Amino acid sequence: MTAAEEKIAPPRKRLFISLMGLTCLILVGLIFLIWWVPNRGLANIHPNLPHIVGIAVAVLSGVAILGTGLLVLTTALGKDIFFTRFMRLVVIKFLLPVIEFVGRMLGIDKDGIRQSFIAMNNSLVISQRQKISPDRILVLLPHCIQLFDCEIKVTGDINKCVLCGRCDIKGLVEISRKYHIDISVATGGTLARKVIVEKRPKLVLAVACERDLTSGIKDCYPLPVIGILNDRPFGPCFNTTVDVGKIDDALSQILLIDDPATADS
Repeated sequence: MTAAEEKIAPPRKRLFISLMGLTCLILVGLIFLIWWVPNRGLANIHPNLPHIVGIAVAVLSGVAILGTGLLVLTTALGKDIFFTRFMRLVVIKFLLPVIEFVGRMLGIDKDGIRQSFIAMNNSLVISQRQKISPDRILVLLPHCIQLFDCEIKVTGDINKCVLCGRCDIKGLVEISRKYHIDISVATGGTLARKVIVEKRPKLVLAVACERDLTSGIKDCYPLPVIGILNDRPFGPCFNTTVDVGKIDDALSQILLIDDPATADS
């Protein structure tokens, strides 16, 4: 069995957390160097200037360490903690590229880092414990979930599926009808963004590969996105599959329904 044929192992948040902690230490070190190198020159301008700059450096370092600690606590406790939403912005928009760079320097596979990032992002989104009505949730699927040779294309309307069971679309249609949730199939990032703009959901649950999920989470911020990795037994973008149970589990944690069993009644 080739690497492409293997089922993707469940991503672990601790890889991303470890790299984030290492990145934090590197940034703190760089901040200190920025202060230390010109320190003597600052004293020539004003004797108190090195102390003022030193305090500013200490504050920036403290914010970096505090923010990292808050994210770790939020992930560990599963509860939204003060400043977590802002720190999610910092991680998504600024730290992720640096963390990926640090990971490459350590010889860590980029997809492994992205898997860990997606898992941590999901934890942060779910930790906010929002309960959202089904009509404000959008499940977004890649077109490669459907069999390549299927004559009935569901890109425009997933309910066109005849439920033959040859691919995972059948199970996804059943979830759509169970929870009365809108599910759309996108053929690419441009169409996915168009669907999100048109539907205006409060939360997106997206199925895709590591690269597309990571870029989607970044592009959609501040809109919360829960990412579910697809499996690629035949390689990327061709007859991919997804664990429908993972989608059902994720929805059960965010849906504004007390008893999911009654959702299809």
